[in-house]
Amino acid sequence: MTTVVSSILESLASAGKAFDINEAGSREALIEHSRALISALEIPSEFVQRSFWAEPAMSAIIRLAVDVKLFQLLKEAGDAGVTPSTLSEKTEINELLLRRLMSHLVTMHIITYRDGAFHSTPLSKGLAEEKYQHSISFCYDVSRPSFNGFPQFFKSTKYKSPTAGGIDGPFQDAHKTLLPFFEWLVTTPPHLQHFDLFMGAYRAGKANWYSPGFYPVSDNLISGFDPSISDVLLVDVGGGRGHDLAAYAAAHQSACPGRLILQDREAVIADVVAENSDKELPFEVQAHDFFTSQTVRDARAYYLHSILHDWSDEESILILQNLVLALKKGYSRVLLNEIVVIEEKPTLAATSMDMMMLAHFAVRERTEANWREILEKAGLKVVKIYSYPGIAESVIEAELA
Repeated sequence: MTTVVSSILESLASAGKAFDINEAGSREALIEHSRALISALEIPSEFVQRSFWAEPAMSAIIRLAVDVKLFQLLKEAGDAGVTPSTLSEKTEINELLLRRLMSHLVTMHIITYRDGAFHSTPLSKGLAEEKYQHSISFCYDVSRPSFNGFPQFFKSTKYKSPTAGGIDGPFQDAHKTLLPFFEWLVTTPPHLQHFDLFMGAYRAGKANWYSPGFYPVSDNLISGFDPSISDVLLVDVGGGRGHDLAAYAAAHQSACPGRLILQDREAVIADVVAENSDKELPFEVQAHDFFTSQTVRDARAYYLHSILHDWSDEESILILQNLVLALKKGYSRVLLNEIVVIEEKPTLAATSMDMMMLAHFAVRERTEANWREILEKAGLKVVKIYSYPGIAESVIEAELA
């Protein structure tokens, strides 16, 4: 054990030096080595207490905090903080109960307590943002029941994998529904709003696919763009409300030689138009079902962010085949911004997302071999897979085989 701990401490020291010079991926490395250190030092009784008491209680308190605007109140208080009695009055939580709940958040390093007052931290200030408030609600109200039901659900199925893309998974069992995940969200509007903002937040603060050192936009997209073939540079297929495309447009305003098009279901596009009726979007919008043939032909690139991981292999191949006929051989690119699982050393971000997919869609995150197989079956070939330190998702660049 001493040797293992010493090795982890050496790795921590190395990652710390990299962090000091702002090396990409060093922050994530520090977190991972810290988790490894805890795992090496914790005894079973401590592990059980942390995993099954401390952390579930923490997430429950944080969900409660959303309802009473707790983190917002602490943020607004600034350096002065908020006394327990004042916070009790503002949240309408009994002061004794409040003190107990807040004490646990202090223990978990979410907030601090000093000079008789509770104070925010950089983390709690971030959690006060609207997108994270909705993310907390989605994760606690929708995802957590699905995970909690794993033991009984898989016992009842004799530990078999649920049907990929079917309606017999842990999510349906936990929420007592026969609807697929997305259809259920539409019928439960609060959850739909929570999920939409969660999708816009779960990668916030991370490098984007077009960031320097990730996918070479200038070399692979801008260079070689030929308006005589098509005036469309990039089509964001299934791009939701356009978070990715808007960010891309902002980052490449001075180097965007062609049109940008956002595609999604008709209802989603209608919402985008309605929400932005008083402003000019940096891209065009187009209703499109990716289970039908792609209508924009010969574009320089077709970008799909976390689309295929929602679907089975068979459905993913169909989605890709609907793109194939629109591609210009030797010119058009398909860019899949997806997790590529490294089985020898998987990351927490990859495996936790894999559990999300198992719980809600009965599908999986894929290895490089899995990706190459479905792309080949769709008539495509991998040009190159681009990764970035500390980022779970890679960019898989493909073209017509």
